[in-house]
Amino acid sequence: MEHSHEELRKEGLKSRVLTVSTSRDDKTDKSGKIITNLLKESGHSVDSYEVVPDDPAQIAEEIERSAGSDGRVLIITGGTGLSRWDQTVDVLMDVEDKELPGFGELFRSMSYDEIGPRAGLSRARAAAVGDTLVFALPGSPGAVKLGMEKLILPVIGHAIYEMDKEGGADGG
Repeated sequence: MEHSHEELRKEGLKSRVLTVSTSRDDKTDKSGKIITNLLKESGHSVDSYEVVPDDPAQIAEEIERSAGSDGRVLIITGGTGLSRWDQTVDVLMDVEDKELPGFGELFRSMSYDEIGPRAGLSRARAAAVGDTLVFALPGSPGAVKLGMEKLILPVIGHAIYEMDKEGGADGG
């Protein structure tokens, strides 16, 4: 059954949250908790929240698990920087079906207003993997809050609507 983007916004979407970090766990992970809380406050369910190390195989497994579930949104925090340990974006690029380049462009532009030229070093990215929207945000709480409030939450209902129309995920 095809839903309008307004209906999706009202009924909420099933989502998953993944933190990629070797230095944080579920007790010390502020960014994953911010994402979880903002999703729930916006009426979306959070079906799982995981913290995994910066390991490409584990990141890929979590992305594939999300794409194979009935959840429609996966939000990843961490692993988007420049260090050799930052693997999230590289893994996402390997498994994505469609890149959403506007997300990264807008994120860096908005970040520039807050942190200046360092925003250009962010590899924030969004893509469709199967019928799941995947967003990769930096690990800092400020970046997560910006990405969630200004970019992700305002568009996820409409994005899923666009993915599903004309025989997409729901066969509508």
